[in-house]
Amino acid sequence: MGLKNPEWYRESLRDGRVTYIAGESVPDITQNEWFSTVIDVCAEDYNYTDPATRDLRVYETEDGTEAHRIFKIPTSVDDLEKRIAMSSVTGIATGVTAVLMALYNIKDQVAKVNGQYAENIERIYKYCRDNDMRADQCITDAKGDRSRHPKDQDDPDLYMRIIDRQKDGIVVRGAKLHITGASLVHEQTVMPTKAMGPGEEEWSLSFSIPTNAPGVKIINRAYAKPGLSEMDYPLSSHHNAPEGFVVFDDVFVPWDRVFLAGEYQLAGVLAHSLGLWERVGGLIGMVKRSRLLVGTAQLLCEMNGIHKASHIQEKISDLVFYAEMLRMSLEYAVKNYKVTETGMVYPDPLAVNVGKFYGASNWHGMVQKLHDMSGALVLTLPTEADYRNEELTKTLNKYLHTKNDVVVEDRMRVYNLIRDLTADSFGGWELVTTLAAGGGLAAQRIVTMREYDLEGAKQQAREAAGIGGGAHKGGRRA
Repeated sequence: MGLKNPEWYRESLRDGRVTYIAGESVPDITQNEWFSTVIDVCAEDYNYTDPATRDLRVYETEDGTEAHRIFKIPTSVDDLEKRIAMSSVTGIATGVTAVLMALYNIKDQVAKVNGQYAENIERIYKYCRDNDMRADQCITDAKGDRSRHPKDQDDPDLYMRIIDRQKDGIVVRGAKLHITGASLVHEQTVMPTKAMGPGEEEWSLSFSIPTNAPGVKIINRAYAKPGLSEMDYPLSSHHNAPEGFVVFDDVFVPWDRVFLAGEYQLAGVLAHSLGLWERVGGLIGMVKRSRLLVGTAQLLCEMNGIHKASHIQEKISDLVFYAEMLRMSLEYAVKNYKVTETGMVYPDPLAVNVGKFYGASNWHGMVQKLHDMSGALVLTLPTEADYRNEELTKTLNKYLHTKNDVVVEDRMRVYNLIRDLTADSFGGWELVTTLAAGGGLAAQRIVTMREYDLEGAKQQAREAAGIGGGAHKGGRRA
């Protein structure tokens, strides 16, 4: 019970979990080079002795014990703001544990349908909190033929489903895709991928199961190989978190770990709730990344002596507008929070979805502006190995020189940052996940139109047009 430490976290991953990467089985991920960097990052979240980060990481529970802030149920703006600040010192294993916020967010609604499910949510939440464990967000199904419902697929397992109901629990089968950090957490927390309808009861399920549970298998894919040069890959060398293809092969789930098992009316509620907290995380990341984009562009243009050119200033101002729109969306979402029946505070869904949509739909355009300013050297710059070669160092210092106050190695590092951020390993991952994480653009459109006050807007239009009320006779208002 209570807060753990980095050594405990590493040891907790040696639990017999079935994990693969690069076509090979990995009996101990703590000893595998593909996972070494990301485990270092995740283990640091268990460093509670650093005074610089302790207040961000730790809070006091209602029981008077200490727990990681990822488990703090927000009840005020201050809680939401501290949660956002916490993200600056959070690894992926802790970040994805926000799935428990999604469950807690709709616990009241679940209780109205099945009180036991709501108690199970509370139990798993406290189990993870009190034992300082991490859980991930298993939501996206394989889906098969997207034009058909789960029950109409060639293979019924293309959506996670219940294959058997027993006295002590259920047996499930299926797969969940794109699960960031799946091999790095202690609990696989499954949510419905979308709303379900009548006849889709067996696909309407949610539960949490230990990562090492019999029948759970994780196939990982990383966007960058291990052992990359920190100079050539300033981001990929530190932030490479394998994505998991999580297979549930006839996995037994005890009833006290089940949050939904057939009540199709709740499937959409659970999926929507996770979508909100995923998009909150995505928006936080966009705010941070957009500011980095501005700073990188300005720094490079100053190094190249073009920062005063009008077309450069125009492009950088576009990046600033982009960054500020995202920052203000997040700030508005926090300040204009909503509250559940039991007092849990959560960011305004409308602001979150508008911000996420704006950020995702314009990211590629912002990258284009950066590439236009930086030019082809982003791709053709010699590597660190070339620069460290004594026969080449002098040559590169000569021909990559711009002005006396710019160190060539520093200039190379900025170009490498741009390539890694937007055009290489990490950058390729970002181009796709910026759109897809938390659901694609269509998902944000749907939620935005659901949350927006269309009736209020229509009433305003009626009043402006002078048709706010009153009977009409013969084509005229009475």
